[in-house]
Amino acid sequence: MNRKGIILAGGTGTRLHPSTISVSKQLMPVFDKPMIYYPLSTLMQAGIRDILIITTPEDNAAFKKLLGNGKSWGINIQYAEQPRPEGIAQALIIAEDFLEQCPSALILGDNLFFGGQMLNSLRASVDQIRGATIFAYQVSNPSDYGVVEFNEKGKAVSLVEKPEQPASNYAVTGLYFYDAQAPAYAKSIKPSSRNELEITDLNRIYLEQGMLDVQRLDGGATWLDTGTHRSLHAASQFVSVLENRQGIRICCPEVEAFKQSWISKDELAALAQPLIKSGYGAFLLKVAQSGKA
Repeated sequence: MNRKGIILAGGTGTRLHPSTISVSKQLMPVFDKPMIYYPLSTLMQAGIRDILIITTPEDNAAFKKLLGNGKSWGINIQYAEQPRPEGIAQALIIAEDFLEQCPSALILGDNLFFGGQMLNSLRASVDQIRGATIFAYQVSNPSDYGVVEFNEKGKAVSLVEKPEQPASNYAVTGLYFYDAQAPAYAKSIKPSSRNELEITDLNRIYLEQGMLDVQRLDGGATWLDTGTHRSLHAASQFVSVLENRQGIRICCPEVEAFKQSWISKDELAALAQPLIKSGYGAFLLKVAQSGKA
């Protein structure tokens, strides 16, 4: 059964106000491309072609204008609305009909992943049909995230949302792989004191069943959360330095589609033409002409 993808691109973006008063933060640029391109590319790297993008009612039309139905990239993009931001786990309830009892990969629209280890982890996780897989990453400010505690054998033993005294420096990233039971489990969660369906509570259900795989992302992967002005600037700097030094562009959906053989060289070249003046299109054309992504 094919795994389907969900990108949660709702929320009000209050941490980025006033910049996000009139535009969704997931439509803002991270250096040379819209923020939404990064999580979309991550799902495509995992081989996922059926993707639901969950937006606010106000921003839905703008996402459709940017991404369309995904056909030109060899994928299928559908849309749903999150009327109010009531927790990350709510995304699985909204997506229940779209999923049709398929396993899912849920990613937050403001998360950026990069690196060879990440790609290997994606490929391994997408084939796991039972249980759930989440990813832990060392950070300097774990109290801002859900935190994983590991025992002496490296096995995850607890998950705590935004703890005052974190048991470790490993934060749970905004990428989650679930089996087909996730929407039903999400419905069983009680709202937290923030009146949200916490994703940590959903992950804890799998942990208590012994069905949660926690993969630590160490030296071979980078994870950036772009939800604040400082972190958005840092992500743009990271992408800029990486692309300028290596002469590449990362997380381009057109290139990911070409790598997966979902589109041809000619189709990639055609996608490049309207974007040629930005430099982004010139890169796409270079890839099409060389046949190497």
